[in-house]
Amino acid sequence: MLARLDAATRDHHAEVDGYWLDLMAQGVTSEQYSSQLVRVYGFEAPLESALAYTPGFVVADRRDLTRSGLIVQDLIALGMKAAAASRLPQSEIAPFANAQEALGWWYVSERQSQLYNAVKRHLIARVPQLANACAFLGSYDGVAAARWQQLGSVLDAQSWKYGEDVMISAARNAFAHALDWFRGTQPLARGA
Repeated sequence: MLARLDAATRDHHAEVDGYWLDLMAQGVTSEQYSSQLVRVYGFEAPLESALAYTPGFVVADRRDLTRSGLIVQDLIALGMKAAAASRLPQSEIAPFANAQEALGWWYVSERQSQLYNAVKRHLIARVPQLANACAFLGSYDGVAAARWQQLGSVLDAQSWKYGEDVMISAARNAFAHALDWFRGTQPLARGA
């Protein structure tokens, strides 16, 4: 099912990945990293809430649905005031109608995690003071591949029971929503 979702959404991958891959540039700055964290928080936080309130959506480890707090932790480490962090903009994502739709959206979120280790290594090598602001990226250290395979197993089981059309449609919608959000998110002023 992962391969089918990848094929069905391939036209969105480069642009979504580009927001992370931009952080792999030679002259990357802490401001660029902070802007990316704000952007991703605005998608991840409401997605986590929507997943948590979706009927029949169960994950093995609830910590998988609470990573947005790590983004806030990183932003505070980068100098953002806690009051500003509490006002970070968020996209609108409602709870999903069923687990299959939720899984399509979760796939989009988890797909990006395959880049986090390389981005983290690059950021720390280029801007060493960012080492204490990588809790979100570090949450995948040593487990990204295993979590990806675990997601694939869940997707396979659900597609076997209910078909793949709902998941594919949901993943396409999630990519479109994420891209609309990422394109429109404006960076916050430093320390805001």
